[in-house]
Amino acid sequence: MIERKKIEIPEGAKVKVSVGEEDFPFEISPMFEGERIRKSDMFVELAGPKAVGFELVVSLPPDQVEDMKATLIGIDLDEMEEGGRYPYAMIYYVAGEKIDPDIEPVVERRNHEFQNYIEGYMHINSRDTIWCRIGKNVVKKGLKSLLQIAKATMMLYKNEMPFIEKIEAVYITDKDLIEKLLNEYARPIYEERDARVEQLHDEDVDEFYSCTLCQSFAPTNVCIISPDRPSLCGAITWFDARAAAKIDPEGPNRPVPKGECIDPIAGEYSGVNEFAKQESGGTVERVKLHSFFDCPHTSCGCFEVIGFYMPEVDGIGFVHRGYPHPAPNGLPFSTMAGQTGGGKQVVGFLGIGMAYFRSKKFLQADGGWYRVVWMPKELKEKVLKYIPEEMRDKIATEEDAKTIEELKEFLKRVDHPVVKGVVRPVDGKKITEGWAEEKKEEEKVEEVKEVPAEAPAIQLPEIPEIPQVSAMPSIRLVIKNARIYIDKIVVRKVEEKKR
Repeated sequence: MIERKKIEIPEGAKVKVSVGEEDFPFEISPMFEGERIRKSDMFVELAGPKAVGFELVVSLPPDQVEDMKATLIGIDLDEMEEGGRYPYAMIYYVAGEKIDPDIEPVVERRNHEFQNYIEGYMHINSRDTIWCRIGKNVVKKGLKSLLQIAKATMMLYKNEMPFIEKIEAVYITDKDLIEKLLNEYARPIYEERDARVEQLHDEDVDEFYSCTLCQSFAPTNVCIISPDRPSLCGAITWFDARAAAKIDPEGPNRPVPKGECIDPIAGEYSGVNEFAKQESGGTVERVKLHSFFDCPHTSCGCFEVIGFYMPEVDGIGFVHRGYPHPAPNGLPFSTMAGQTGGGKQVVGFLGIGMAYFRSKKFLQADGGWYRVVWMPKELKEKVLKYIPEEMRDKIATEEDAKTIEELKEFLKRVDHPVVKGVVRPVDGKKITEGWAEEKKEEEKVEEVKEVPAEAPAIQLPEIPEIPQVSAMPSIRLVIKNARIYIDKIVVRKVEEKKR
C-alpha cells in the first residue's frame, strides 16, 4: 500500500488560501449538469488535451485534514488571459469513520458530477485526462478565483456524501509542480488501484455494477463494470463500484445481477441485457462486454481510449486522448470521439478505459491482442507488459506507419496474424480469413482473364468499329463478410440509337 500523505508545497511557490465561508457568484444546481462550453464561449481551458492535469482523492486520518480549507498553488483565474489554456490539478484530502483507500476512487469520480452542477463550469474525463472549461458568462457574473470552485465542490461533497466528515482541497496551476506530482504521487496511486482487480474475473462473481454518471452527457449510455472490464473513464474498477454501491445505494453505481451466461467468450449475460434495456430506455437491448463488432458496449464520451476498425487491413487500432495526430485511418481522436460517444453502440468504434488493456478477456471474442495492428508509441509503452510477447513487435506505432498503405507494408513484413487469418486464443477458432485468401481470389480472377499464347485461337464474329465512344474504365469490387440488401433491381435493354 502506497503511503497516503499530504503534498509538500515548494518553498517560494505562489500560494493563496481560503478557510472561511465563500460567497458564490454562480448558481449551483443539477440543471447545469450536461452543459457544454464551446470554444467561442470559453474564458479559459484547464488541463485537457493541450495542458497537463489530474484529479486525486487521498484518504487521511481526521487530525490531518483541515475541514473546508482550500489552497491554490500557482496563478489564479483573475491572472489568466482570456482564451488561454493552463495546467490544472485538483487534490482532495478526505477523512471519516467509513473512509479508507478503497473509497478514494468512489469519491474521486463524483468530482465529475459535482463540478458540473456549477454554472459556467465544465468538467469531463477523469484521473490524468481531466478537461475543464470556465465560461465567459460566469466570469462576467463575478467568478474571480479557482478557490471559489474548490469551496463549492467541497460543499457539494459534504452535502451529497455525508460519510465525508472532513474535506480539504488543494488546487494547482503550477505546471512544473503538477508534472512532478503526477509522476511521483498520483500515477502510483492509480496503478495500485488498478492492480487490485487483476486476479478477479467475471466468472468469480455473481453480480456486476453499473455507472450512470455520464448519462447527463450521453443519455443512453449504460456503463457495465465487471472484474474483467473497468469503466470507460478508467476511474472505477469492480471493487470501487461495489464500495460505492454499499455506501450510496441510490447513487450512480448499482448492482447488476449477471443472470444467465449467454455467451462466455463475448461476455453476454441476460441480466446485463435486461438492465441495459431498462436504463437506456429501450435503446440498447444487448451488450457483449468483450466484443468489438457484435453488440459492443456503449461509449459515453469520457473514455480514455478509442478503438477503431480498419477494413483495409482487417485489424483494430487504438488511439488515446491527447494523441495530437491523425491515426492511419486519417482521423484524429477528436473526430472519432464524435463518432463514438453519446451512449451509442457503434460497430467499428469503441471507447474503453486504459485499464481494460490489462484484462485477460480483452476483446477476446474478436481475437484480443492478435487483432490489434496499430497504436501510438506512448500508449503502447504504457501497456507493453500486457501485450503477449509474440505480438509486441507486430503492432505498429506512428514510427512504423502513418497511413494505411504504410501499415499494410509493416503488417506484411512482420507477418501479423491478420495477414493470414486470426486464430483467437480463447478457443483456438479461426475468426478471419486473412489477406492470403484474398490474394488467391485475385489470382484466380486474373487467370480467367488471361488466354495463354499457345492456346488455339478462338474465332469470334467481327464487331464493327463504333467511333467516338470512350470506354469506361473497369472497376472490380471485392466485398468480404458483408450482407447486401437490395430492394429492387431494374434491368433494361439498351436500344441501339438510330444513325
